[in-house]
Amino acid sequence: MAQWTSAVGAAQLARLLKSQQDRPAGPGSRRPPAYRALADGIRLLVLEGRVPVAARLPAERELALALSVSRTTVAAAYEALRGEGFLESRRGAGSWTAVPAGNPLPARGLEPLPPEALGSMIDLGCAALPAPEPWLTRAVQGALEELPPYAHTHGDYPAGLPALRAMIAERYTARGISTMPEQIMVTTGAMGAIDAICHLFAGRGERIAVESPSYANILQLMREAGARLVPVAMAEGLTGWDMDRWRQVLRDAAPRIAYVVADFHNPTGALADEHQRRRLVEAARSAGTVLVADETMSELWLDEDMQGAMPPPVCSFDPAGSTVITVGSASKAFWAGMRIGWVRAAPDVIRSLVAARAYADLGTPVLEQLAVHWLFSTGGWQQAVELRRGQARENRDALVAAVRRELPEWEFEVPKGGLTLWVRAGGLSGSRLAEAGERVGVRVPSGPRFGVDGAFEGYVRLPFTVGGAVAEEAAVRLAAAARLVESGGTVGAEAPRTFVA
Repeated sequence: MAQWTSAVGAAQLARLLKSQQDRPAGPGSRRPPAYRALADGIRLLVLEGRVPVAARLPAERELALALSVSRTTVAAAYEALRGEGFLESRRGAGSWTAVPAGNPLPARGLEPLPPEALGSMIDLGCAALPAPEPWLTRAVQGALEELPPYAHTHGDYPAGLPALRAMIAERYTARGISTMPEQIMVTTGAMGAIDAICHLFAGRGERIAVESPSYANILQLMREAGARLVPVAMAEGLTGWDMDRWRQVLRDAAPRIAYVVADFHNPTGALADEHQRRRLVEAARSAGTVLVADETMSELWLDEDMQGAMPPPVCSFDPAGSTVITVGSASKAFWAGMRIGWVRAAPDVIRSLVAARAYADLGTPVLEQLAVHWLFSTGGWQQAVELRRGQARENRDALVAAVRRELPEWEFEVPKGGLTLWVRAGGLSGSRLAEAGERVGVRVPSGPRFGVDGAFEGYVRLPFTVGGAVAEEAAVRLAAAARLVESGGTVGAEAPRTFVA
C-alpha cells in the first residue's frame, strides 16, 4: 500500500523551486553541484510546509523534463534526500516526502514557539505581544463578578452574548457607522470569523481574491477550505492597494470573496487611504464580490500624527453591510490569548453564519466575552490599547535601529502602525534565512509563507514583539544567519547563545 497521501506535479514543483534557484548568489558564496542544489531546494520546501509531508514527488524523468536538467541530476538529488531522511521510496509506489526522526513536522502556519524553547530561541514568528497588564487581570476579575447569572444557563450563545453584541454595535455607531446588535456575531478570534465566512460564501473550487502578500494563516485557512486563491499585488511601498489591478481582477476573475487588510496590512504595514477604500467597495459591489475587511490592526496606529487621522472604516462605504463584511478582534490590540473576534454584516448574513455555527463550535467561551465586555464598558480597553501602542512603538524603533546597524543592505519602509516589518533581505533567500535562523537561535518566517505559489522568496517578516537588548540580539543572530546563507556554509556552524532579557 502506498505511503503517500497527496501528490505534487512536476510543473508545480518546478515553479516552487524556481523562485529559490533564481536568487542571485551572495558575495563569496560557493555554488553547489546541481543535484545538491535541487536536493536542498526540495528539503526547504518540505521544512517550510509548502510541499506537504507524505506528498508523492514526480518521477525522475518527469521532473528532469520540467527543470531542463538531466535525469541523473534528479536521481542523485532524490538519493541524497533519501539518505537525509527527507524522502522515502518503494518500488511500484514511487517516492514521497518525509521528515527525519527527531525533526518537528513543518508548520503550515505561524504557530507560537513552545514556552520551553524561549530560553535559547528569540521568536520573531508570531506577531503578538504579551498581555497588557494590569488590564487582563482586571478584565478577568470583572468577568468573574458578572458570571453567576450565565452559569445558570446552558452557556451556548451562537451569536454571542447579547450584552457584548450590543456593545460592539455601539462602538461601530460611535465611529459613524450606524449598527444594530443584529448585525454582530461574536466569534472565536478573527480566524474563527473568517473560517465561518469562507464556509458560507466560498465552497471548494471558488475563487478568493487576496492581497499579495497577505496574512499567512489566512491564506492557509483558505487553501485548506479548497479555495482557488487569486493574488492581487500591493502598490509600491506603504501606499496601500493598486486599484487598477483590483478592478481588473474583480472584473475578469469574478471572485466570490475578496479578503483585504486595509489598516496596517499584515505583513507590509501599508495603510489604504479613503479614496482607495471607496473605490474598492464600489468595484466589489459592481462585480458581485463579497469584500471581507479585516480590521484587527485598525487601532494600532503608532505615530502621533496618526491620532485622529485614520481613514474611515471600509464598511462606512457600505453601511447596510450588503457588500462589506467586517472582521474585528481583540487579539492584536489587546491579547491573542483572549480569542475573541466578531463579524459585522447585514442581519441576514449574520443569521446564516449563526445557523451554520451549530455544526462547528456552537459558540464562543462566555468568560472571555464577559472580560471583553468589561473592557469596553469601563474604559479599560482604551487604556490597555494605549499601553499596547507604547509597547509596539518602542519595539518597532528598537528593531528598526538594530536591523539597520547589523544588516544595512536589507531594505524596508517603516510603517506608521501595525505589528510587522516587511523586509527585502539583500538578495538572499528568505527560506534559507529562516532555516539558518533556527540553527543560530532566531525564528523568523520567510516571505513565501505570505504569498501564493512561491512568491516573495527574497523577503522575511519581522514583527514588533521584542525590544531593547532582545531586539539587538535578534538582529545579531539574523546577521549570523545571513552570513551562513551568503557563504554557503553548513547551517548550524554558529550555535545559538542562551539569552536572558
